[in-house]
Amino acid sequence: MTPCDTLADVRSAIDQIDHLIVGLLAERGRYVHEAARFKHDAAAVAAPERVQQVLDQALSHARQMGAAPEVVEAVYRAMVGAFVQQEAQVVAARRQTAQAQCRLAC
Repeated sequence: MTPCDTLADVRSAIDQIDHLIVGLLAERGRYVHEAARFKHDAAAVAAPERVQQVLDQALSHARQMGAAPEVVEAVYRAMVGAFVQQEAQVVAARRQTAQAQCRLAC
């Protein structure tokens, strides 16, 4: 962290970090979309064991890096929940497309 002389400097630094975070979220989203190719139902998308693993890893990183665990947990729960919902939509859309194609071919 670079020391800041003004509130404007602080806000500028935060804006730069936010830009990086959004870029990482976009990249994570692309991988979530890729993961959806391997899942065929809601149970596979929900993957509670994987969700817990991700949360545990994030909390471990938080402790190692000096981040507030309660903030990291809240952010990760929200993020993972949103990505699970997005992934479920992708899987459902793929299933609907496959069913429609089957109806046309059958």
